[in-house]
This record gives sequence, structure tokens and C-alpha cells, in this order.
Amino acid sequence: MTNNQTAPSPAEVYEAFFVPALFGQWGERVAAEAEIGPGQRVLDVACGTGALARAAAERVGPNGSVVGLDPNPDMLAVARRKRPAIEWRDGRAEALPFPDRSFDAVVSQFGFMFFEDKPGALREMMRVLRPGGRLAVAVCDTLDHSPGYNALASLLQRLFGREVADAFRAPFMLGDPAQLLALADEAGIEGAEARQRDGTVRFASIDAMISTERACIYTLGGLLDDAQFEVLLREAKQKLQPFTDEGGKVIFSMPALILTAAKTDV
Repeated sequence: MTNNQTAPSPAEVYEAFFVPALFGQWGERVAAEAEIGPGQRVLDVACGTGALARAAAERVGPNGSVVGLDPNPDMLAVARRKRPAIEWRDGRAEALPFPDRSFDAVVSQFGFMFFEDKPGALREMMRVLRPGGRLAVAVCDTLDHSPGYNALASLLQRLFGREVADAFRAPFMLGDPAQLLALADEAGIEGAEARQRDGTVRFASIDAMISTERACIYTLGGLLDDAQFEVLLREAKQKLQPFTDEGGKVIFSMPALILTAAKTDV
């Protein structure tokens, strides 16, 4: 790398690798669960680099509008470059900077697990919904339903201990429909439903998967040094081999749970 080049930011890595490998497939599906249609105004909470917001924008068309909100400025910078026409806002789910009844749909994918006040965030999302509007929030299913990541978590624990492994397991901590519904009930949401939906992880290689996880600030980023990652990469080539195809691509199931609700008050 020359002096004029800089390493990609975690947000750029997220968009370039995690979105096609995991998250891109969910944008349209979560938008469909929220029944987003032409002309609507939609809010994407914890939008990241905008995979879901972009899918919502396709659905609302030229007469609708989409707002993507995230507390991470680097994520928002990538989102703005990808789709300048969408309104991108800095903010947290627990204190949405919008008036009551501002949106026809509120959606969020794979950020809810990290919210500090989950019932409070749900109350805020319902507050800014218009009567008749729909909420759709996607979270990772349990780790034991995602065999490739489950194998990697076991490897991390064997190599580096429980603390590192638990940091990697954190995104899967809400993979229980009853737990999601309990949070909705605590938020005062009536008639909520939580359904499992199938999904698939696809990386170009084991090397690509491990390198991408290394760059992820939400799991392994910053936890392991260069020497430890070399060990992880070497061991992963054996541990993850059962999840590769003949061409060396990594493919395994990673389902999600989608919490949905409609705002019924007038």
C-alpha cells in the first residue's frame, strides 16, 4: 500500500463485504414485512450503510421518502455516497428526533440487538408511526441455527477464551421469539408477532470471512492482535471446511427473526 492510500474504514468494509454476504438479502424482505408501498414515508432505524433504506426507497418510489438514522457518522458517510437522495440523519433509536406520527412505516435490521434500552427504542419507533403504520424489526436468530458462525464461536473460545467468544456471540443474543415478544409487551405494543425467516451467509472464501470479521467493530474488531488473527485464520481453514463448496466459497444458513406490529391507535 502506498503512502497515498489508506486502509478502508470499518463502515466501508461493512458495505463492501458484510452487506453482500449477509445483510443485502434482508432489505427487501424486511420492507415487505412492513408492507411498504408507493408514496409512503419510511424511517430506517440504525440504518448502517443503508441496505434496508435503499430497499425501502425502491418501494416508495418518487412520490415517497425514506429517512435513514444511525449514531455512527462513518456508516452515514458511506450511506450518503451510495444513495444521496435519501435523507440521512444522526441519532439514536432511544430518542428519535422526529415528531409523533411522522412515518407510515418504521423498520430496522440487525441493530436492535445492540440498543441500550430496547423497550424504550420500541416505544420511540411506535411513537413516530402514524395510525395504521407498521413496524418491522429484524434480529439474528440463535447461534445454534447458524452452523458456520456457531463453529467459529467454538473455535474462538478454544483459542482465546470465553470473553472473545462471547463478544462474537453478542449479535445472536435476541434469537428467541418469546424474548422479542416480551420486549414488545414491555414497550406497550399490542398484537406484535415474531416470525423466523430463512437466510444464507455467503463469503468468497474462509480467508474473506475471517478478514471481514476482523474489520467488524461490533464483534472481533479490536479484540485480537495480528498474531492472534494469523492463528485464527490457520485454524479456521480446518474448522470451517465443512461449510465450503467445491470452489472454496463459504455458505451456511443464518436465519433471522422479524418482529412486526401495526399501530392501531387513532
